Amino acid sequence: MPTLSKEVQEAFRTLPTRYLGAEPGFDATYHVRLGDVGHTWEIRLTTHGARVRMGATRRRPDVTIGTDATTWCRLRRGEVSGIEAFSQRLLYARGELDLALAFEGMFRLPDGRPPLLRIRDVPVGRLRVSTLTMGEGPDDVLLLHGLGGAKSSFFDTAAALSRRYRVHALDFPGFGGSSKPPLVPYDVPFFARTVIGAMDALGIDRAHVVGNSMGGRVALELGLEHPERVGGLALLCPATAFLRRDWLPVVRVLRPELGMLPHSLGRSRIEAQFWSLFADRDLVDPTVADIAVDEFERIYRSAGARLAFLTAARNVYLEKPFGKGGFYPRLAGLQPPAMFVWSSHDQLIPPAFQRHVERWLPSAEQILLDGCGHVPQVERPERTNGLLERFFARLDALGRRRGLEAA
Repeated sequence: MPTLSKEVQEAFRTLPTRYLGAEPGFDATYHVRLGDVGHTWEIRLTTHGARVRMGATRRRPDVTIGTDATTWCRLRRGEVSGIEAFSQRLLYARGELDLALAFEGMFRLPDGRPPLLRIRDVPVGRLRVSTLTMGEGPDDVLLLHGLGGAKSSFFDTAAALSRRYRVHALDFPGFGGSSKPPLVPYDVPFFARTVIGAMDALGIDRAHVVGNSMGGRVALELGLEHPERVGGLALLCPATAFLRRDWLPVVRVLRPELGMLPHSLGRSRIEAQFWSLFADRDLVDPTVADIAVDEFERIYRSAGARLAFLTAARNVYLEKPFGKGGFYPRLAGLQPPAMFVWSSHDQLIPPAFQRHVERWLPSAEQILLDGCGHVPQVERPERTNGLLERFFARLDALGRRRGLEAA
């Protein structure tokens, strides 16, 4: 068995002195496995402190983190974040995802530097919005997930954009690690108000916004109702209003409240639905699939999560495309610059939606990704992140130029 280096030993030994503490009642056990040296460390974090021991006890871990010794030391030195390590497939995690993400943010880096990322519950009225923040750029970017997803669907995007921006990936109420109240509408205006509330709580005056699927529709609502708070809109297969709604009479009478009754979709069905989102499953890391399916299955056990999922799905389907207050006539008044990214093999939002957007918003940039499904930031991360970086860089340069001219 390989000999443990002094740096590896020191990285674990100093964790208690770097611990930033936790809220009252917090108690989580982590197992950190360094596969190349064949050792596991148990780290228990509570309100009162951090305890580290080599070797696992019989205590069942809340989270298991696996990596190698070199990556672990780089994480502890602050040379790479956990999200970046995961994006490079140098790290994996099992267990409650928010707890796994929160681990890194609970420890100071050497020389007292703050952690590279933080998970926090942002208060918005009576709600808690679970938010991942990383990056130290002067400008902000918001990442908004799709129906049934969570901020984890934007890990690769957060890692890429955090090199230039301060990035915030949010869980909508009812999803991920956010609160799941029973008596809220779970419609697009509600989600948009929540995002504005989170921006206020985080001290964000204005941000670029990236949204996938339902998150893209919420991003558009932000641009329509709060254009002064939005820089640019990057919309990845956004859930714009359906023109053909063959199931409209049935959906109208179905009651999402039935979702409060205990039931399970079954892991095989969840896996099948997950893989149907992609055109080429060979492009999706099986580790990412396992994490996404595990997280959805865990969260869906909550009655509040089931209600949120079914209510939000119903509201997206029932949105009026035309007429008074219809989506497309409203879209014509969108002020912030927008880039729409569609996918050739998207089974949920077919690329034919592009022509309807072109008719009502001809100024928007339209891009079609060939051989891609509904979640391009997961299936084609390099291509998607490149599009986002170029789009936002162009807007930033234009904004600086206008600022100089005004001065």
